[in-house]
Amino acid sequence: MTTQAAPVVENGGPAAKRAGGSSFYLAMRILARDQRDAMFEIYSFCRDVDDIADSDLPRDERVAQLAAWRRDIDAMYEGRVSPRLERLAGATARYGLRKEDFLAVIDGVEMDARADIVGPSFEQLELYCDRVASAVGRLSVRVFGLAENEGRLLAHHLGKALQLTNILRDIDEDAAIGRLYLPREALQSAGVAATSPLAVVDDARVSAACMFVADRAREHFVRAKEIMSKCPRSSVRAPKIMGEVYRQMLDEMVARGWAPPRTRVHVNKSQLLWIALRHAFV
Repeated sequence: MTTQAAPVVENGGPAAKRAGGSSFYLAMRILARDQRDAMFEIYSFCRDVDDIADSDLPRDERVAQLAAWRRDIDAMYEGRVSPRLERLAGATARYGLRKEDFLAVIDGVEMDARADIVGPSFEQLELYCDRVASAVGRLSVRVFGLAENEGRLLAHHLGKALQLTNILRDIDEDAAIGRLYLPREALQSAGVAATSPLAVVDDARVSAACMFVADRAREHFVRAKEIMSKCPRSSVRAPKIMGEVYRQMLDEMVARGWAPPRTRVHVNKSQLLWIALRHAFV
């Protein structure tokens, strides 16, 4: 792995621009410059591999491109840095980011690339969330400076909470491209027999399946908050912002319900700014 720091560009450079306007961007802006730049590089990596999984390329080509990313990550840890990973290599060296977490993210998006996920088992959903969300959290907490045990626990719980909230927020958009992340156990319990994503999300009984997922997201939010309450405040400012934004979205969805037709929930800019300001200073 290279030990040379990546060049720093004001405001995080191209990686920061990709995150612009998002709640992630706002949360990361309160970090020290080196931390902020590292987080934007992690974000950019995640976007790059996720975009492959979501592309309209033939599935075998998507899988091949993800395999190329794996080779580049392996090479980076051997000191041979691909031009597209120069900045990420600097962040990796500075914060001791772990190869297995980058590879886990690729494994997660490959689950989408190989075949559209439709009604996974709860065990499969847990694995997916660990790879595409908690693994990102494990990278992030090293940048934030959390202790090892607390950091891994926070990554597990907050990552799952955020990803489950995303799944609930995006059920219509996902169904439109042939995906459905609601676990089949929840769908069966709700009496939803349809297997087509569009048919499932048009079934009024999907609300019960969504509440199953919402309840689990809430449990993870509670555990994440408990963990952060015991950590140095300076190390959890950014995850607190992300947690509060997503918890507010989840609460709004629960209040709205999931009976079709649904309106997409979001936290407006003034709310985002207020949440960020509440956690920006310690």
